Amino acid sequence: MRLALLLSLLLPASLVQAAEPLLLRLGEHRLEAEYAVSAEERQRGLMWRTELAADSGMLFRFDEVRRHCLWMKDTPLPLSAAFMDENGVIVDMLDLEPLSTAIRCSQAPARYALEVNQGWFESRGVGPDARVEGIPGP
Repeated sequence: MRLALLLSLLLPASLVQAAEPLLLRLGEHRLEAEYAVSAEERQRGLMWRTELAADSGMLFRFDEVRRHCLWMKDTPLPLSAAFMDENGVIVDMLDLEPLSTAIRCSQAPARYALEVNQGWFESRGVGPDARVEGIPGP
């Protein structure tokens, strides 16, 4: 019984192990991002994380270009998200509230979404039409 309880407490930590980060560039700014490509990685996202380094985030690659949605279930961090087209150009941005089950969708079709600490884009003057460089090819 104690072992089962211990394993259940450790499970979320084991699910958030990161792959080698990507090095992304947004103008003069650098960002390390984990890359979520599979449906499972996208679904898990940054769930259960209690910290995110100042210049880091998670890049999501979606299977098709269309309007995509995000939510913050089980994600205790306040985040900002940028949706990008196939060329890495930001087409929409939004702020996400911790632990919210509200579904937030892009207003324009997108291939990618980049989640960072809330306010990261704004504090660096990054907005729509900026380009994210360093995204791996298809």
